[in-house]
Amino acid sequence: MSAHKLPQILQDVANIRIAVSGPRPATKMRESRHDVFLSPATRTKARQTRPGNSMTFQRRRRIITRQRTGTALLVVALISFLAGMTDAIGLLTVGDFVSFMSGNTTRAATALADGSILRALVLLGSLAVFVIGNAMGTIVASRFRAVGVLCSVAVILTVAAAGGDHLPNVPRFYLIVLAMGVVNASVEHIEGLPIGLTYVTGALSRFGRGLGRWIIGTGNIQWTMQIVPWVGMLAGAVVGALLEYRFGQASLWAPAILAGLLCILVLMIPGRWSRRYAQR
Repeated sequence: MSAHKLPQILQDVANIRIAVSGPRPATKMRESRHDVFLSPATRTKARQTRPGNSMTFQRRRRIITRQRTGTALLVVALISFLAGMTDAIGLLTVGDFVSFMSGNTTRAATALADGSILRALVLLGSLAVFVIGNAMGTIVASRFRAVGVLCSVAVILTVAAAGGDHLPNVPRFYLIVLAMGVVNASVEHIEGLPIGLTYVTGALSRFGRGLGRWIIGTGNIQWTMQIVPWVGMLAGAVVGALLEYRFGQASLWAPAILAGLLCILVLMIPGRWSRRYAQR
């Protein structure tokens, strides 16, 4: 048998195997790792979006994007609720804002003008603590994402609540401000759209500008999600005020426990989704 006939003989053998055993079954396409987080009905639709099926791959991506955006909005609403509750309790407990740094800046300026130097220094110190909290939250989020941020908030609020009457007013004030600074790093944007958590002035401003662009026909409707943090903060502030009126300083345990529960909730979100919450 000459060497140049060997390839032809091998090809003939392969053809005989195909004729006897039939064609090799097609390899089952592996499911997307995110399909398990969809509802059964949505998962069935998502499977149909594989190449070669009736639905398009782009539609499958839109389904997952809607699921991802809806999850992020739920997280934003709950964290804003936490921020509003903590802000109301902090304001009624220590008498100053714990996340509204514009208000503390104005109060510090009026205190300086009135000659209350110590009062002004305490308020200016809260601005520094808030900035440090944001920096800490960003560092934690870069390594542990939103889960680490919320767990840090839970620990800080627990320390403030556990101090009770033995903890002086200023350290308690600074601990709550620190927690509100840290929590800002948990979610910074949703699908590329900036979002605020502990301050709603920016959210309402973006909402108004988006409304204006929509009216003149030059914008989309993504601006509507900016109302979510405002609603969450309003609801949380109402609940926080009611808790403070009823339980006093002990009401700080409520946001501490809620932050811990949110930490567990965010832990259940796929890592590829939660990584999108941080600023890149």
